[in-house]
Amino acid sequence: MTTRASSSRSSLERFAWLSIAAALATIALKTGAWWVTDSVGLLADAAESIVNLVAAVAALVALRVAARSADDNHHFGHSKAEYFSAAIEGGMIFVAASFIIWQSIGRLLDPQPVEQAGVGLAISVVASVINGAVAWVLLRAGRRHRSITLRADGQHLLTDVWTSVGVVVGVLLVVITGIDRLDPVVALLVGANIIWTGWKLVSESGRGLMDEALDRETNARIADALSRHRTDEVDIHGLRTRGAGHLSFAEMHVLVPGAWSVRRAHDIVEEIERALEDEFDDLTVTTHIEPREDPRAYDDFGDYEVPIQTLPHDPEEPA
Repeated sequence: MTTRASSSRSSLERFAWLSIAAALATIALKTGAWWVTDSVGLLADAAESIVNLVAAVAALVALRVAARSADDNHHFGHSKAEYFSAAIEGGMIFVAASFIIWQSIGRLLDPQPVEQAGVGLAISVVASVINGAVAWVLLRAGRRHRSITLRADGQHLLTDVWTSVGVVVGVLLVVITGIDRLDPVVALLVGANIIWTGWKLVSESGRGLMDEALDRETNARIADALSRHRTDEVDIHGLRTRGAGHLSFAEMHVLVPGAWSVRRAHDIVEEIERALEDEFDDLTVTTHIEPREDPRAYDDFGDYEVPIQTLPHDPEEPA
């Protein structure tokens, strides 16, 4: 078994600090916008920024824990800690959405005029620009470093940008039409959008904690890399994969002639593991050697292994 060490995961904490700074700035700006306008839509927007702050703090903690190396109690490392921040963020989103919907229903029953809309909207736009810029940085870093925590935080901030756009439109509609109830209607739509975002984050976190297989494209790349090591004597099957935060795991069975020595078979699997290590970052590979002639070597996993194109077997060997 071989493992490629991840590269300086602790350096990702600087992105979490950037998210925290952006959240504090936008909370101040959006609270000010709500204060001068008394718009429930802008209040909803400010509430979501508080969720952004909690999520950013959770992301910082998760990244710090996930960067820890394996130890006596965590033999496979701490990378799954990143999923907890996504789950916490999803839960906080549900809380914020409930608050927004409750406030909006009250304002629908008792509509209030929006005041000083121009000043409030200008402040909200500035906050949205900050969130948009930070979201772009986080999403880019999340893809580059394969961090679900940074991707989740970036996606949430980007959703917040579109939420702010919706709120601005709602306030403008109130100013143009004079229909005060349009403000809480837009806020209700914002609440529904936040709930959907929270559900997606909780769902993704749950799939990671349940050891979901790697995506089809990555599985296909691994299978293709393995196929290059197959010969008339060496076959590979039983490929299974899973992801854990930025880490990936793959295990497979390597079939060799039973007459081979242990050293010769070991040299082959070392070559396979080393090749996968060079091609895929943060991938842990586990191999198991089996004799080609043994019928038990062909009845391991059923239909849930990643398919690798199989070379034809010798007629005297089990199919």
